[in-house]
Amino acid sequence: MKVSFTSLGCAKNLIDSEQMIALLTAAGHEIVSDPAQADVAVVNTCAFIEASQAEAIDTILELADFKKTGRLKKLIVTGCLAQRFQDEILDQLPEIDAVLGTSSFPDIVEALETDEKHFARFADKSDPLPDLDRVVTTGPGWAYVKIADGCDNRCAYCVIPSIRGRFRSRPVDAILSESRALVKAGVKELILVAQDVTRYGHDLKDGTTLCMLLRELVKLEGVEWIRLHYLYPDEITDELVDLIAKEPKIVHYLDIPIQHVNDSILHRMRRRETKQSIETLFASLRARIPDCALRTSLIVGLPGEGEAEFSELMDFLREQKLPRAGVFTYSPEEGTAAATMTDRCTAEEAEVRREAVMALQARIMDDYDACQVGKIIRVLCQSGGDGRLVGRSFADSPDIDEAVSFTGHGVPGEFSRVKITDFEDGCLRGEAL
Repeated sequence: MKVSFTSLGCAKNLIDSEQMIALLTAAGHEIVSDPAQADVAVVNTCAFIEASQAEAIDTILELADFKKTGRLKKLIVTGCLAQRFQDEILDQLPEIDAVLGTSSFPDIVEALETDEKHFARFADKSDPLPDLDRVVTTGPGWAYVKIADGCDNRCAYCVIPSIRGRFRSRPVDAILSESRALVKAGVKELILVAQDVTRYGHDLKDGTTLCMLLRELVKLEGVEWIRLHYLYPDEITDELVDLIAKEPKIVHYLDIPIQHVNDSILHRMRRRETKQSIETLFASLRARIPDCALRTSLIVGLPGEGEAEFSELMDFLREQKLPRAGVFTYSPEEGTAAATMTDRCTAEEAEVRREAVMALQARIMDDYDACQVGKIIRVLCQSGGDGRLVGRSFADSPDIDEAVSFTGHGVPGEFSRVKITDFEDGCLRGEAL
């Protein structure tokens, strides 16, 4: 059969999609990009916040239309939306023919080939992570590597533990085996992903740590960049900082989600850090890794955040000048502790605050980009056209950060040395040397 794939949400979800594509291909099915030409459509969904749920539902309904206008015979929904709403999803969306939970995606071939109406499969969401082949859909020259899934942090605003299960690390040998295969296929940048990479190995109870894994990965010939997503602040050890500072293959890009800095809000969020500990950490990182590009994630509008708490956050950002930041408005999610808190601002006010943070961060990014003009930087070329090439520096992660646009010679999937001459709208411009 011809199968179209739509993958929504995070990089961990994308890896699940890539493994499903490999399973379907091995079973003799053909993957097509146009759902109008597909016999079966698969949607791997996100359900982290209300906006992602809406996107998933809209996508499902759009694909369901191809049952009327195209050749589509079956619609399969996998991932977080299916897991979170497993008791009602088939009743609420009768257009769906089969659903698979977050730990049941390996059953994709059975879901596709079965004649059973409204096929559903929900294994234990905390099952060990399977080691499966993948068809890498990213690149050129880079790929994600999932080193763990699930989360034990239980932040007050977050539904991930109830959807993705407890934190589970993959064995070092499995990660190394997959990484070798990726490098053999031409991958030069490995982006290690987990809900919290700093906790990697804690659950294995055999002494495995993130530092141990990194020391093995940097030995792989052909790996040139290793990027980490995400590092929770309370588990960033001196050993890890020293390793990042000294090992040239580990890029000095540190994505550390802090969410807020007001101590009362952090306490309500059930975060383990304080404003003081965050400031101390950032000062230490900048002292020991002077060229580090710090990135963070922020939430505005959480219950308890008034003008004073928000002003404290803005003052912190003006002082710290973080070159990379993502900001989200609080989404009250059913089943979370924060959803029962009543003292929150209106959605409109939360959006005003988000826009204020974004405007401030745009100015901070412009200042950061201005400091890059005249420098020669290493860029992983991604694409080209119209006489210009596009790539990423060490300070840019795919899909969430800016790009480097440059002229001259460059090969997608290979590195170029680029002299930065200008910048515009968050994009550095330069010339390849």
